[in-house]
Amino acid sequence: MSTVTTKYEMLKVEFQGEDNEILVVTLNRPEVMNAMNTQMLEERLSLFREQAYNETLRCIVITGAGEKAFSAGGDLKERNGMSDGTWRKQHQVIEELVLLTRDFPVPVIAAVEGYALAGGCELALSTDFIIASETAVFGLSETLRGILPGGGGLQNLARAIGVRRAKELIYTGRKIDAALAYEWGMVNRVVAKGTALETALEIAEKIAESAPMAVRTAKTSINNGSETDYHTAYALDIAAYNLLVSSEDRLEGVAAFNEKRKPKWRNQ
Repeated sequence: MSTVTTKYEMLKVEFQGEDNEILVVTLNRPEVMNAMNTQMLEERLSLFREQAYNETLRCIVITGAGEKAFSAGGDLKERNGMSDGTWRKQHQVIEELVLLTRDFPVPVIAAVEGYALAGGCELALSTDFIIASETAVFGLSETLRGILPGGGGLQNLARAIGVRRAKELIYTGRKIDAALAYEWGMVNRVVAKGTALETALEIAEKIAESAPMAVRTAKTSINNGSETDYHTAYALDIAAYNLLVSSEDRLEGVAAFNEKRKPKWRNQ
């Protein structure tokens, strides 16, 4: 089953899976390498706010239209001559998006073909993990434009590849290819050209087979636990674990295993 939502102009929004449990969001401005203008940012914010309450949803995959780029970042033509006030207003949307993407209730995967630069790289880094085509190129070039990465890139890159490597890339604006991004731990997999989305969807389907409450609580515990000490993080794990022990889905999972059948999750 595949359902396309047409109310967005800068995004292609498509639900996939038997129960529309996977959402594919395509940044849809291929003529400008999917540069993100204010309208695209606002549309993505609206979409994510709306889908945060979709109890059927199990995974989101974000990709870019065309073969050249996932996204080249913010639309600098739109920003040329933009007043400080308008710039800050636009950036408030970006700041909300960074946290909403990172903390979204279900996993978010980036499927990257071609360039993921500046804000495009930051968007990919804000997801749970990245599937990169062998054509992918990553870079945060903001210091070359007199500014800093403001979409979570400073913190997310350092957490992904280590502080010293991140400093080099940030200070110089250096771009790295998919192979080096994989070697440094920035991406999970490097796949053949044109297959990043296909691979991401295969993983999304596997995620959709897992118990939804278990996946959601695992994401919450990992995200929050990675920012605190071990004992506090483990306490979060056990609190989530004990919550799931009393769930109907835990009973269903055990029963399905013993009855050698596919579980029917109720998200309860």
